[in-house]
Amino acid sequence: METTLTISVQDYLKAIYELTAGGEPANTTALATRLGIAPASVTGMIQKLSRIKPPLVEYRKHQGVKLTAQGNKAALEVIRHHRLIEAWLVQTLGYSWDEVHAEAEQLEHAISEDFEARIASALGNPERDPHGEPIPSVNLTMPEDTLLPLAALRKGQAAIVKRVNAENPELLRHLDSLGLVPGTKIEITDYSPYDNNLTVLIDDQDFVIGLAISTKIFVEKF
Repeated sequence: METTLTISVQDYLKAIYELTAGGEPANTTALATRLGIAPASVTGMIQKLSRIKPPLVEYRKHQGVKLTAQGNKAALEVIRHHRLIEAWLVQTLGYSWDEVHAEAEQLEHAISEDFEARIASALGNPERDPHGEPIPSVNLTMPEDTLLPLAALRKGQAAIVKRVNAENPELLRHLDSLGLVPGTKIEITDYSPYDNNLTVLIDDQDFVIGLAISTKIFVEKF
């Protein structure tokens, strides 16, 4: 069924998936903001998606929208394409990690399932993209992710960076300059309860990290 979905519908499904990752329905205002579309247009589209057979979303007025099983499968297909393309662009074509998100946004709708399979095989079936985001399996299930935001750590705790938010290229370049990339071991040497700033030790150098950054980095404690 995924091959019959328009680019617009795929974008809606992916956005709803991302907004409902915490388990709560997505409201139309948040969805409109994420997609850059007027709220009235969003409402019309999600009503349409809830009425087609089989329905791709469940929508209740004033209660928000969430994906059906079919919609979830379609969203994960697009996300798998996106993250495999990012890995391919970095590992094969020499792109930097701050360049690939925008490219993958375009290419995720264009590749065939055969091309997807060839990318995955050529890369050794990676489990994460260059930003550490988990790649949905070929069976379209999302691996469980139990990581903590860096913001949750406190003085004396140590962790390894596993993934970062990929959507802001400037943030990615800044994190790269600090060495806050997947695989980096860090230690929290200080915490300020007044502004929630963390002092993070990376390779014998301290950096002060605010919430604007620490909420976008996810770690595994050790």
